[in-house]
Amino acid sequence: MTNANRQWRLAARPDELIKESDFEWREDAIPSPVEGEILIRNIYLSIDPTYRIWMNEGESYMPPVEIGEVMRGGTVGVVVESHHSDFQPGDIVQGLLGWQDYALDNGTGIVKLFKDASIPLTHYLGIFGGNGLAAYFGLMDIGKPKEGETIVVSAAAGGVGSLVGQIGKIKGCRVVGIAGSDEKCRWIKKLGFDAAINYKTEPVSESLKGHCPEGIDIYFDSVGGEILEAALDRINLHARIVLCGLISQYNASEPVPGPCNFANVLYKRARMEGFIVLDYLDRVMEAMTDLGTWLFEGKIQYRVDVVEGLENAPRAVNMLFDGSNRGKLVVTVSEEPPI
Repeated sequence: MTNANRQWRLAARPDELIKESDFEWREDAIPSPVEGEILIRNIYLSIDPTYRIWMNEGESYMPPVEIGEVMRGGTVGVVVESHHSDFQPGDIVQGLLGWQDYALDNGTGIVKLFKDASIPLTHYLGIFGGNGLAAYFGLMDIGKPKEGETIVVSAAAGGVGSLVGQIGKIKGCRVVGIAGSDEKCRWIKKLGFDAAINYKTEPVSESLKGHCPEGIDIYFDSVGGEILEAALDRINLHARIVLCGLISQYNASEPVPGPCNFANVLYKRARMEGFIVLDYLDRVMEAMTDLGTWLFEGKIQYRVDVVEGLENAPRAVNMLFDGSNRGKLVVTVSEEPPI
């Protein structure tokens, strides 16, 4: 680490894909905590599609990041100095501490994490973080899987989709994943998916007919657009469509048309529901208990794709949109402390 607090600050609203010029790289003095404050050194920065939403001017489920502000982002860090009775130097914490080396907090914006050498710190941004909560509650609460049903998962090789498919298999379902390369399709098949569709080389609608001969009971969507339309063609009576994300639309410069077959939701008396992980913060331990049990029993696997260096954060975000990431994407900001 240097003696400065390196930061990425938002400099412009992006037009389509993020450019490095949309940010300003700044090196400020490391802040000093006052009474009641904690100084945290960030170790890992989570890279998530929602960052592209936060960079837009319009409000979504959270206020936009303002021009000139440190870019918002989820991190895992270590307390280096504390003037707060609930936190001590060496504590590992998690919060929306931003694209920077150091952050101050008054204790309300961070959560102390359990230190265990057998749990990689990156897991707290993935399977034990927002990805795990999204997969668990999206499928279990909204999808309500029943044994023998068919689940289709878009972005199936990502941090959320790969977990959705594996949880679906644990619940006795047939699972079909949609991903963007042959390598990703091979990987999700190794995870236990019954079938995989490479949307870049196969016609998704036709492939779904072959892989889902009895239709789709649950569609877990992180993509939207044409793939959502293809899935709606195959939904069964009383199907559940879980809207976790719309990544195909986040970089669009013009309004994106809705699925032309949206009427199928009515005809099939299906239920389509969107959700945000923040809706489930009061039930975190419920998900952590099941996910932890399945992980340590070897029933689920999880892959983390690490990009080295805070300076590479803007490039890392675009990896989510060009499909070059492999699993949960994180940026290393600084070295891990010994645990």
